[in-house]
Amino acid sequence: MMPASIRYIVDDVAASVDFYTGHLGFSIEQDARPAFASVTRGPLRLLLSGPGSSGARAMPDGRRPVPGGWNRLLLLVQDLNEEVARLKGAGLVFRNDIITGVGGSQILLEDPSGNVIELFQPAAH
Repeated sequence: MMPASIRYIVDDVAASVDFYTGHLGFSIEQDARPAFASVTRGPLRLLLSGPGSSGARAMPDGRRPVPGGWNRLLLLVQDLNEEVARLKGAGLVFRNDIITGVGGSQILLEDPSGNVIELFQPAAH
């Protein structure tokens, strides 16, 4: 079975590779900077497409893919408070504070291009 992949449009592939490998435990799979790189974490493959990549080409109607938005990948963490403190200590940007619901606790982290990563700690049942 082929692994599933997620593509993020990014402003700077090198900064994105540094972010995902340096802070979130990803490993470089393919490195074609400055246009493209792919990074992996377990079964997750994240494609980082910069301005010069085929994934960032304009659509026939002229619209261009851009980073950001609210779709996101979700990473499970063991201790959300500890992980948030570590990442804030590294100067990373969050969109909100930790929120807690019936399923667990979460917070939204931004990568260098404004793409969202949800850090999620499931509730103890």
